[in-house]
Amino acid sequence: MTLRPFGSAADFELAAAWLQRKDNYQWLDFGSTRRGVTPTLLRIMVQRETNLIRMYTSHADDTPIGIVALNNVDRNMRTATLWGVAGDKSFRRRGCAQLAASRLLTLAFRDLRLHTVNTWAVAHNVSLRAIERLGFRFVGRQRQCHFIDGRAYDRLLFDLLASEHREIDYAGRPGFRGRPDATANLQAHPRP
Repeated sequence: MTLRPFGSAADFELAAAWLQRKDNYQWLDFGSTRRGVTPTLLRIMVQRETNLIRMYTSHADDTPIGIVALNNVDRNMRTATLWGVAGDKSFRRRGCAQLAASRLLTLAFRDLRLHTVNTWAVAHNVSLRAIERLGFRFVGRQRQCHFIDGRAYDRLLFDLLASEHREIDYAGRPGFRGRPDATANLQAHPRP
């Protein structure tokens, strides 16, 4: 599994298609563009210094299978918000998204020199277990602020300090062929 920047128009088309699927966008919050993340908007998001968005790929053949991202990157306060989407659902429950998020957190703390990263999840979302496995700590609850099909749900809030982050290494675990060094030379924002 590797993290890689978006490289081609096909990457933006694929990722936007993932973000336009209800089974993905219902768990996210892009404000007024909740359902309208287009390839053009995604291209703009990728170029902003306040975002760090990467595709993660299959360990077998580098086929794109999802997105992990930081938004609201604030270099002065040294904070950001983590989110992700599993695009290819056939890879679910294999730990790929969790491994990708762990590697992105390493970039955030090592290259961006962030001090803390926060995230949130809707109260009954299955991603809660992955958030806790990444070492995030529960810090609060926003009550009835997330609507899915007209029904209000709570958002559970989490944060992780740089000193608490431990990159997950799946090398040697059955079913994984993770490359621990896959992000070793990948900078968060390449220098011009």
